[in-house]
Amino acid sequence: MEKLVLRLQADYPHLTFVAGQPFCWSPEDNHIFYSVDSGAAGLLHEVGHALLKHGHYASDLELLTKELEAWQRAFELGAHYNIPVDREHAEDCLDTYRDWVHKRSLCPVCESSGLQTSPQRYQCLNCRHSWHVTAARFCRPYRRSSAASRH
Repeated sequence: MEKLVLRLQADYPHLTFVAGQPFCWSPEDNHIFYSVDSGAAGLLHEVGHALLKHGHYASDLELLTKELEAWQRAFELGAHYNIPVDREHAEDCLDTYRDWVHKRSLCPVCESSGLQTSPQRYQCLNCRHSWHVTAARFCRPYRRSSAASRH
């Protein structure tokens, strides 16, 4: 891992690599946090976010798209640095986001899929119920019904 980090630092001097943290890209300060005990795929994925200049997102679908793009860039970086990136691992990671979006989109009244109408609000396509979701990405997807749309 350290050899890869040194190569990445040389190739991308505008990025700062910080060891000892869970994998994360911070667009505010161009820091890539990484775990020294984990595989190179996660690091390449976060570098992918950085190279794609990923920042904030306005919708759950936009977040999922950015994750997919970052994994695609990780495959390209892996080929460049001769480091295999396991597609099954990438799909498993993407599945966590897909599952998160799916759970957030389920109507708390009729369990049909809803449509995101704002960063923290969904509306059911079936019963028209509206609900609020948390802004947090890594917590249980709570769905709180709006008072005006309760049945």
